[in-house]
Amino acid sequence: MTIKKFQGRTEEEAIAKAREEFGTGTVIMNIKEVRPKGFFRSFKAPLIEVTAAIEEVDTVRRAKPQESSPDPIPVIRTSASMPAPGNINVAADEPISIPKPEPMKEVFASVENTWSSSMEQERKEDSRKENLVENNLEEKLESLQSLLEEKLAPADHNREELPKESPVDENLKFIKMIYSILLDNEVDEKYVNQIMDEVEKVMKSGISVDHILSSIYQKMILKFGQPQPILLTERKPKVVFFIGPTGVGKTTTIAKIASRFKVEKGKKVALYTADTYRIAAADQLRTYANILDTPLNIVYSAEELNEELANAGEYDLVLIDTAGFSHKNLGQLKETKELIDGLEQEFEREVYLVLSATTKYRDLLDIADIYKKNFQFKIIFTKLDETSCFGNILNMKLYTGADLSYTTYGQNVPEDIEIFNTQNIVKLLLGGK
Repeated sequence: MTIKKFQGRTEEEAIAKAREEFGTGTVIMNIKEVRPKGFFRSFKAPLIEVTAAIEEVDTVRRAKPQESSPDPIPVIRTSASMPAPGNINVAADEPISIPKPEPMKEVFASVENTWSSSMEQERKEDSRKENLVENNLEEKLESLQSLLEEKLAPADHNREELPKESPVDENLKFIKMIYSILLDNEVDEKYVNQIMDEVEKVMKSGISVDHILSSIYQKMILKFGQPQPILLTERKPKVVFFIGPTGVGKTTTIAKIASRFKVEKGKKVALYTADTYRIAAADQLRTYANILDTPLNIVYSAEELNEELANAGEYDLVLIDTAGFSHKNLGQLKETKELIDGLEQEFEREVYLVLSATTKYRDLLDIADIYKKNFQFKIIFTKLDETSCFGNILNMKLYTGADLSYTTYGQNVPEDIEIFNTQNIVKLLLGGK
């Protein structure tokens, strides 16, 4: 007899796995709930573990020679199948030495007392050693720490009269709050769990709340990666395509980028449009082209595009607006793909997928599935001023693996655009302002 354990999110899923491997002769010996281990176990759903057995193949065949259809799987339940839930045990798995914890009133003191003075002293010492970027990061962390401590503080400010909690309990309370904040910001729960799992691996017993926050902050910074804006090289012209659904702001985004390169950097820029479905789109881009005193060309095919670009060697940058369409419109998708793939190899090209921060997560996943099958792209997020939840930016970064480049937050040209500000977005995701 062969005995093996199978796990699933539900009893049905675990039994299905057992039956898939063992076949119709599977016998379920035991069913029990398996709770996750580790510091963050309270955030993870328990699994159902099924112990299944199967007799040797020859024995099964001799016992049931006339069977033509599988019998239901017999389930043998024991008193240990579903243990009653108890209190969460936050003790370490192995004996460890825990430093004497500081009183909680010192850990969570207000900004006006000991915490503020000690942090001020640290900043003065760090200013002699760290550069401007590191100082800026420290200020963001300090601001975020103060905000989170205010949220964590009890309603009754007379803390001397409240019972003291252990550092482990207080840390768990703090992490639960961070977990909740990320979910409220619409970060996918599976990505929240990834972040918490990674933080757990580097956590030590007796760690302070500010170290936990710093670790989560740094992990999220790393997940976003370095932003990748448009960079010019010696090859002219550099050709940049903008793709994406209708109404996400591609045309306005192109105008903002064109203005940045022409007015602020003194580069020669040309605008092209392949959006022949909407007359208003060409008119809008022509208005921007007239203001910037830069040419606008309308192209209908890859052949026309290559002919136009052959005479555009004097330009540093060519920005091409494509037709916005539903990700379900395979006809227009094919036309856009033929336009981009038909570009001659002599031209350096990049593709930017423009997405709106206000689009629902489910729709963003569908859009990403279609575009990543057909294009290699970087991502621009628009309309950050129209939402208070920024979790989809992290969701799309991790789901597609594409680099982030720019964000826009209004209709003003060229002001309302910036290179993706990783530190600011992470601060907002963690409940900062």
